[in-house]
Amino acid sequence: MTRSGVSEHEYGAGPVAALRRIAFLLERGRADTYKVKAYRAAAAAILPLSEDELRERVTQKTLTDLPGVGASTASVIADALAGVLPDRLAKAEAEHGGPLTSGGTELRGLLRGDLHSHSDWSDGGSPIEEMVFTAMELGHEYLVLTDHSPRLTVAHGLSVERLTKQLAVIEAINGHVGAASGFTLLKGIEVDILDDGSLDQTDAMLARLDLRVASVHSKLAMERAAMTRRMVTAVSTTRMNVLGHCTGRLVTGSRGTRPGSTFDALAVFEACAEHGVAVEINSRPERRDPPSKLIELARDIGCLFSIDSDAHAPGQLDFLVLGCERAEAAGIEPDRIVNTWTRERLLTWANR
Repeated sequence: MTRSGVSEHEYGAGPVAALRRIAFLLERGRADTYKVKAYRAAAAAILPLSEDELRERVTQKTLTDLPGVGASTASVIADALAGVLPDRLAKAEAEHGGPLTSGGTELRGLLRGDLHSHSDWSDGGSPIEEMVFTAMELGHEYLVLTDHSPRLTVAHGLSVERLTKQLAVIEAINGHVGAASGFTLLKGIEVDILDDGSLDQTDAMLARLDLRVASVHSKLAMERAAMTRRMVTAVSTTRMNVLGHCTGRLVTGSRGTRPGSTFDALAVFEACAEHGVAVEINSRPERRDPPSKLIELARDIGCLFSIDSDAHAPGQLDFLVLGCERAEAAGIEPDRIVNTWTRERLLTWANR
């Protein structure tokens, strides 16, 4: 038996599945992107090849002649072809395959999708298609693709022209996936809230989208009254649907820690409740945003919520349960969480 409890003879997944699973688990464990890309690159490299071709390359020891396949990924491929659980997969399962939380699973079972995710069109680490495949494998009925807006140049934010091209790609993916799958990739954006409370994208472009997450990414240390005006203006006067990671804090992780912005949370959440804007419970472990006291305040004011992964890699789509645990602890009723809603109800709310 291996460390994951699977015997060699019980392992039946193919090499592409093994490579993708390793990448998923490493992303779930928040490994550095460069450590993950080798596995996804190798999976993409061997995907067009038949099993016979792969076996021939194993015999001839020419797997590493393929662009994107190195010694470690070749070992995974050879083991998977032989029906043996690869050592690297066993290690990843042992390190990152267990439950992420002790709670939140009941609410997680009620979530139909995720409203905040990124691809390699902005600062995500994987193609849109890989995000879609993983969302479907996790049982999502919908995923909103929310790459960044133009002003966030460090994250390769999308101009009108690039976002227009992305919308065509989304339509093509939905056409390929098909309605029978029960899954839809929705058109979205994580748009910057600018200093004056306007949004960093044209209104015409925003009108073409299914859903809009709006977040503050700049001048996080803005004076309290000015930050309050900025956020209330955005909530009250724009097309935004979800207020993303409202304090912008970082509590752990490779980027270090950062205090949250200061603002009149009562005023901001009252505006959210009045205008039907959901407050995001951001599930990223390094954010845990909003803090628990602000979740409770938004709950008491009557706000809607959205529990989102803010995934920048496919494996991070599994972070949703972390936000669910916090929502359950705050006693938030499931029907106030907009991504427990059907796609039709969600889109009606987002485009009312």
